[in-house]
Amino acid sequence: MHIAETAVPGAYVVTPAPHTDERGDFFEGLRTDLLEAAVGRPFVPRQINYSTSRRNTLRGIHGVAIPPGQAKYVTCVRGALRDVVVDLRVGSPTFGAYTTTVLDAASGRAVYIPEGVGHGFLTLTDDACICYVLSSVYIPGTQIDINPLDADLALPWGFTEPPLMSRKDATAPGVREAVSTGLLASWQEATRGTHSSASRKALS
Repeated sequence: MHIAETAVPGAYVVTPAPHTDERGDFFEGLRTDLLEAAVGRPFVPRQINYSTSRRNTLRGIHGVAIPPGQAKYVTCVRGALRDVVVDLRVGSPTFGAYTTTVLDAASGRAVYIPEGVGHGFLTLTDDACICYVLSSVYIPGTQIDINPLDADLALPWGFTEPPLMSRKDATAPGVREAVSTGLLASWQEATRGTHSSASRKALS
């Protein structure tokens, strides 16, 4: 697999190398040894979630407070979606920067999202299913929600008609309010324990 850092420091796109024959194909969806070598910190799965959505559903932007913090490894296991990662670490040199990646079941492509970074997606097909491999278990009250349509972030969702959103996401605060109320983690909190010498490595 190939692991490449994105415009958001610490966030990576993972592209597997499939082995194909007349029966179909096979690829490694997650190699924690390779992922940890690239990101410069441990990634130990603690919980796996799935969500299924109809076409043009917008979910996000979501994160988890630090502590406890939560890194995510997301893949699309059915259908296709436009994945968006945005830097929400206060004091980050790239605060507000984002990266978009089309995830689909056919490619097996995945995105690694580090602690303190926000995540969301827009489904491009009906019955799209996303899988989240998480570094921490769900703890009520630690979730962070940022309005995905916040004008200050201006995220390029690419929808051509109003998306289907939950009331929670549609009424979530914008990034300025989140900063002013102390909702977001600092760059220092989010990157503590990361080995900078390793975090720029791309593996193939």
